[in-house]
Amino acid sequence: MAAELTAHQLIAQHRPTLDLALETIRTRAYWSPHPEHPKSYGENGSLDTAAGKAAFDALAGTRLDLGQPGTDGWVGGEVSPYGIELGVEYPHADLDVLLPAMKAGQKAWRDAGAELRAMVCLEILKRIADRTMEFAQAVMHTSGQAFMMAFQAGGPHAQDRGMEAVAYAYVEQSRTPETAEWTKPQGKRDPLALTKRFTPVPRGIGLVVGCNTFPTWNGYPGLFASLATGNAVLVKPHPRAVLPLALTVQVARDVLTEAGFDPNLVALAAERPGEGIAKTLATRPEIRIIDYTGSTAFGDWLEANARQAQVYTEKAGVNTVIVESTDDYRGMLANLAFSLSLYSGQMCTTPQNLLIPRDGIRTDQGDKSYDEVTADLARAVDGLLGDDARANALLGAIVNPDVKARLEAAAGLGEVALASREVANPEFPDAVVRTPVIVKLDGAKPEDEAAYTSECFGPVSFAVAVDSAAHAVELLRRSVREKGAMTVGAYTTDPEVEEAVQEVCLDEAAQLSLNLTGGVYVNQTAAFSDFHGSGGNPAANAALCDGAFVANRFRVVEVRRPA
Repeated sequence: MAAELTAHQLIAQHRPTLDLALETIRTRAYWSPHPEHPKSYGENGSLDTAAGKAAFDALAGTRLDLGQPGTDGWVGGEVSPYGIELGVEYPHADLDVLLPAMKAGQKAWRDAGAELRAMVCLEILKRIADRTMEFAQAVMHTSGQAFMMAFQAGGPHAQDRGMEAVAYAYVEQSRTPETAEWTKPQGKRDPLALTKRFTPVPRGIGLVVGCNTFPTWNGYPGLFASLATGNAVLVKPHPRAVLPLALTVQVARDVLTEAGFDPNLVALAAERPGEGIAKTLATRPEIRIIDYTGSTAFGDWLEANARQAQVYTEKAGVNTVIVESTDDYRGMLANLAFSLSLYSGQMCTTPQNLLIPRDGIRTDQGDKSYDEVTADLARAVDGLLGDDARANALLGAIVNPDVKARLEAAAGLGEVALASREVANPEFPDAVVRTPVIVKLDGAKPEDEAAYTSECFGPVSFAVAVDSAAHAVELLRRSVREKGAMTVGAYTTDPEVEEAVQEVCLDEAAQLSLNLTGGVYVNQTAAFSDFHGSGGNPAANAALCDGAFVANRFRVVEVRRPA
């Protein structure tokens, strides 16, 4: 079939956007081509909020037929954390049929070159962006995020991360010229002359193992990094969050077809209940790249057992904030309260341990004792979430029963500074909504150590009393080295303490935020500018996004001949 999207059309439309992305990852300035306010949608072919909701509602009870080869049945069963059944069915694949079909299109995709591959990827992202409001509903009802967060994190911010990966992929592939003329002088004899051609070649099939909490935000970097570097990509969603990634695969297959490429370069691997196909897929010889976000246990298993593949993991960590002193006590409390509450703490970047000197801290409102700081923080969270409508808009819903169980167990670990409470959601009565719990622990007591040195994913934070700033820095270093951290925060007006915290984060490769008191929070990162994770501590072996995240997804093969 003739291509409906020509290379010329794609380059004319998307090359300016790629150039802006390339400039932004160089300058690290703010830029996003994807609006993060709902009122910006509804023009130029994009769905507005109502149309997106209608498109999502129309999916209920349907079968999402992707036209994939090897479909041997249909699977479904997603139930929204807000209590509604999605009722969408997805193709179940015979891997022995699907994987060879995916490899068949790689030659033409490889030969297309880095620029055209980037343009096709940007067209996929453009089509997704036009359906942002539909995707927002899909993310909301699989992750439990409140609508505004599902819209922003699952829509424009996820699309930004995908585009960022495309930009880095293009940079690394274009670092080596396509051709070179090589001449070596030989004195009185004729020089040696060769013509050399350098071709980026894909590793094979990339496997994206999706997560429940951020299916698009965490899924798009690996998907687009692998696709842009010439690899086919098989998407294995989390069983409770299939829909957002299934819609992504559908869009990608449509664009590939229209651009004259094999749609099987992108495919979906949905699974039956309890099937657990991630392990099976991860060790198949066709799978040469794996992107995974989830538990430390399975991430460690992948790194140890998927020996044929290049494995990129984002696992668990223990995120820490040192509270030593501040010149904006009210701003600090407000910032921390929001950080602890957003999406019920179900983010890999949410602070867990707040290290506070037992003798108290210096502030612009006078000295505050450890007990005063914890009590004031509890009041700040209570104030933020006191109105149920606002609480629902910030907290979303508890994503699964394991998070709820951890939340309920946390109250028994120490003195409770802030008790969790149930919040009713009038629109979704079956949603499980809970406010955060803050538990006081003692950093000098061995019996408390097991609690604060382990990740407790969800709306659980520990106010850990420490002997001094030096003790806090020591605990921070040990925690990052042994358990890892996606984020570190610190509040201090002391240059020596600031320097000590920075040195720990540089030594242990942890991303640090200092003295945040305004509208930027420790658990948020901006594509094109901030690095998400570092790849240098146990929480993750990769960063989103840098050159290392894309460069090993392809190799350069040289062909040389006499000039």
